Parts: sequence; C-alpha cells; structure tokens
Amino acid sequence: MITGRCECGKVAFELPKVRDSVTVCHCSQCRRSSGHLWASTHAPFNSLTFTRDEGLTWYASSDFAKRGFCRTCGSSLFYRMNDEDGIGIAAGCLDDTTGLHIGKHIFVEDKGAYYERPTDAPAIEKW
Repeated sequence: MITGRCECGKVAFELPKVRDSVTVCHCSQCRRSSGHLWASTHAPFNSLTFTRDEGLTWYASSDFAKRGFCRTCGSSLFYRMNDEDGIGIAAGCLDDTTGLHIGKHIFVEDKGAYYERPTDAPAIEKW
C-alpha cells in the first residue's frame, strides 16, 4: 500500500497504486501554490482512502479544477480537475517514492526566470 501525508499529519492517505511517472508543471499558478513547481503523480480518485482528513480543505483554483491542501500546515497535496475520475497527488507528500521518475514537464514556457529549462524529460511548452 502506498501512503502519504501532509507535513503535520492532519491529512494522511493510502492507495494501492500510483502512476510511476511524475509530471512537473511550471505554470504560474502551480508555482504560486507550491512555492516553486508542482510535481505530481496520478491515480483514480476512488482508489484513494483518507486515513486522516481533519486538515483537508479544497480550493477552487479555476473554473475547471481544485487543489487540496492542509489548512493547518499549508502542505499542497492534490490537484483535481472537476468531473474527472483521477487525482493528481504531490509526489513530495508520498512516504516512499521508489520507482517514480519524471515523465514530462508541462507549461515550460511559463517557468520561472531563476532556473534553467529542464532537460531530464520531454518538455511541453503548453499543455
């Protein structure tokens, strides 16, 4: 079972499997909400079980998506498109990231000026 949590532990979850590739998003919205860039894996939402959710809150970040975070410690944990069966899960909140690899970078044209264009995986200018 794969487990993950926020920094303070008031949001914790488990699920049987996540996608082994990580998508790194460089858009300005992801950079603002995460403090740098958003790196996430993906899984079916119905496979996710919250073992602790007292800190979980959702923010409607656009007309088409929401972000899940811990209202106590501020950890950015989830990204979910409205009406989609899947959920993006922050790779950094997983307890064990063995077997994960960066699969692609998206919105690279929006990346911060303070770092170089990524070369470790395919880079898509826009999504």
